[in-house]
Amino acid sequence: MIAKTEEDIQALKEIGRICAQIRDELVQRTVPGITTKELDDIAGKLFEKEGAISAPKGEYDFPGYTCISVNEEVAHGIPGKRVIQEGDIVNIDVSGSKNGYFADTGISFVVGKGEEILTKICDVAKLAFEAGLKKAKPGSKKSGLGKAVIQTARQHGLTVIMNLTGHGIGRRIHEAPDHIYNYHDTWDDELLKEGMVIAFEPFISTKEEEVFQVEGDDWTYVTEESYVAQYEHTIILTKNGPIITTL
Repeated sequence: MIAKTEEDIQALKEIGRICAQIRDELVQRTVPGITTKELDDIAGKLFEKEGAISAPKGEYDFPGYTCISVNEEVAHGIPGKRVIQEGDIVNIDVSGSKNGYFADTGISFVVGKGEEILTKICDVAKLAFEAGLKKAKPGSKKSGLGKAVIQTARQHGLTVIMNLTGHGIGRRIHEAPDHIYNYHDTWDDELLKEGMVIAFEPFISTKEEEVFQVEGDDWTYVTEESYVAQYEHTIILTKNGPIITTL
C-alpha cells in the first residue's frame, strides 16, 4: 500500500508494535524443552489480548498463529510437538492485522550456545537488512535492496535464498510490490515510492540458494544441507527516511 495519511501511519505503527511485542516475547520464551506449539499458544493469547488477528491463520488458514522454523526448516514452519534443543537455530515469524492494517516481522536466533556459523548467519542477516535499509528511499530502484543483501552475504563468505522474497504489505499481508529479491535482479527497474509499505526480509544461507517443500507438507520450506537465517521488518518509505513499524 501507499500510506498517505497520518491515520495510515499510526495504524501501521500500532499493528507493528503488536507483532514486534509478540516476536520479542516468543524469542525470550524459546528455551530448551519447550515445544513450538507451546510458543505458538503464547502468541495466540497475545494476539487476542491486543485485539489483533494472526495473518497466517486469518488469511491462509495456516495451522498456527505464527510460523516457527527450526534448523533445516527455513520458513513457514508449523508449530507442533517439536521440542527446542540447546544450540538450535530458530526462526520466529509474526504477522498480523488490526483494524484492517498489517505488519510482518521475523528473526532467526540461536538457542543458548550453538555452532559459531549459526551465530554468524544470524548476525549477517541483520547486517544485510541494515545495508538494504540504506537503499530504501523513494525514487531509488527497488533492486538496490537485493543488491545490498547479496553483496553483504558474499563479503562474509555466505549466500542468499533466491526463492524467498520480501513483499509489499499494508491493507493485505501480501500486496504490490510482489517481490523484493535478496539478490540483484538487473531486469527489475521498479522505483520505490513515497509512502510505500514493504516487508523487507533478507535470508542468508551457508550454501544452498533455494528452498523446497517436502512431500505431505504444503507449508514448510526447508534446505538439504544448509543453515539459513532471516531478519525481517515492516517499513514505511518516506523522504525523511524509512519508518520501521516493527522495531
